[in-house]
Amino acid sequence: MRLHVQNTVFISLMVFFSAFGFSREFESSKLDKITVVDGVPWSIEPIDEHRFLIALRQGDLIILDGQTGAVTPVSGVPEVYASGQGGLMDVIVSPTDNDVIYFTYAKPIDKGGAPTLAKARLNGSELVGWQDLFSSNVVVTSGRHFGSRLAFDDEGDLYMTIGDAGERDNAQQTQNHAGSIIRLDPDGSVPKDNPFVDNSDVAPEIYSYGHRNPQGIVYDKKRKQLWAIEHGPRGGDELNLIHAGANYGWPITSHGKEYWGPISAGEAQEKEGIEPPKKVYIPSIAPGSLFLYQGEKFPRLNGILLIGALKLTHLNILDVNEAGQVLEERRYYEDLGERIRDITADSEGNVWLTADSGTIYKISRAYE
Repeated sequence: MRLHVQNTVFISLMVFFSAFGFSREFESSKLDKITVVDGVPWSIEPIDEHRFLIALRQGDLIILDGQTGAVTPVSGVPEVYASGQGGLMDVIVSPTDNDVIYFTYAKPIDKGGAPTLAKARLNGSELVGWQDLFSSNVVVTSGRHFGSRLAFDDEGDLYMTIGDAGERDNAQQTQNHAGSIIRLDPDGSVPKDNPFVDNSDVAPEIYSYGHRNPQGIVYDKKRKQLWAIEHGPRGGDELNLIHAGANYGWPITSHGKEYWGPISAGEAQEKEGIEPPKKVYIPSIAPGSLFLYQGEKFPRLNGILLIGALKLTHLNILDVNEAGQVLEERRYYEDLGERIRDITADSEGNVWLTADSGTIYKISRAYE
């Protein structure tokens, strides 16, 4: 395994702006550059007070010590299909057992990769008992649109996003898993109350469909809301409030344009029987992740959605309410010029960011 780690460097950016640039959420904050790893850190997940699991898209898994910046390789990861946008992707800790880790990865099949859900137990710096729980029935050969983010709800059900595999019509072909959000029990079985379990025209794992490439999903336990964010074609990234059995339109509806010209993608922006987005980004920010902040370090962030922007290189923040309405959008850290890939928070409420450059950042209070 190839791992290059830059010595820990702390670059403190003292932020005292209120009306300009940085807004009230990160007032008097500092941004620390913790370390740089060799690869795209596609996901970051805390495993205790100071350590994080980081999945590198090329197929490596590492443990980061957030205090020292030291990195430890983790063994036991199987071969992945690391091509284009696919590889080793999301990592999430079981809500009932901190040593059990769930993963999404592109499993090598033929000349492509199938978005796959797996779990294993973390024993020190080794994964043991790796088990594939679910594998999509669509193999991505284009290298595009794997989706592959994970979220648990308060009942313990697990949601996994799957992109359209680079073939837009997949998202309305409901007997395959592409272009959908699936819902599973923690052992990979299909919940008996999934919306399509009695419909032979729809794969039983599907919870919602008509998605293009959802690369962020989060469950708000307080408001009982499931949110997902997905890439539009050229403009038209969507934030959606996910409902059981709903069709989110792609490629019938879209707010984006075709890549080959200034022509609207889809038949219309909205259509009867299709769930409309709660927020549309024009131009595209290219969302890489979605995170719900619930910490104490930045109390004004509680209940607010944080989105990593890849194309427009910033941290995007959305206020939402119990009615599922987006109240306000703000953008921070644009001057970094970083493709922000994933976001999490540690036990103290500090915010952590990963960037496609391999850089890991920490946002904390300037004075404590």
